[in-house]
Amino acid sequence: MTRAICFGFSVLALSLTACERKVPEASHDLQVVAGEEPVPPPRTPPVVLVTPPFPSPRPGSAGIADGENDGSPDITPAPLRGEAAKNEKGARAVLLAWARGIELREFNQAWDLMGDVAKAQTSKAQFNALFGPLRGISVAVPGGQMEGAAGSSYYTVPATVTGTRADGSKASLKGDVVLRRVNDVDGATPAQLRWHIEQVNLRPA
Repeated sequence: MTRAICFGFSVLALSLTACERKVPEASHDLQVVAGEEPVPPPRTPPVVLVTPPFPSPRPGSAGIADGENDGSPDITPAPLRGEAAKNEKGARAVLLAWARGIELREFNQAWDLMGDVAKAQTSKAQFNALFGPLRGISVAVPGGQMEGAAGSSYYTVPATVTGTRADGSKASLKGDVVLRRVNDVDGATPAQLRWHIEQVNLRPA
């Protein structure tokens, strides 16, 4: 099932009416360990960039105040063991930590919970610039859907991010957040075996 990865990472965009452009697909090369089966590539479609519906902060600030985004509190999810680490409980632990990081304006920590595919599409600075202009951020991530494909498990959740702009108006983003882990495939790296944010598809609501 093809999914679009969408993020509002153009802080200098001209308008919301002309905000979409395609960029090349991420590499789908298989990762192979000698004598082991290859790990299946991520199901990554072409990326679409969406203009953020927020005023851009002054260059270099990303709207971050003193005491924010400094690594405190630590949002790292508590480690899980056995099947709990592999099923929906494990996926939601990472998802809720990601959402909490955005709400607490610990954007760097939230970005760190994303996988290589998602990180390849946005830098940490761009991630900060997307949410930094908002205050009173709330991230809703209700129950999602588990599915499996090509040796991996996916957990898809409809997410809603709301907040207040500097001028007092309300802003909202909606879309799917997709988490992924490799299902104990021979040759998979420890990072691939852990749940991580694989895709984020947020659009102005």
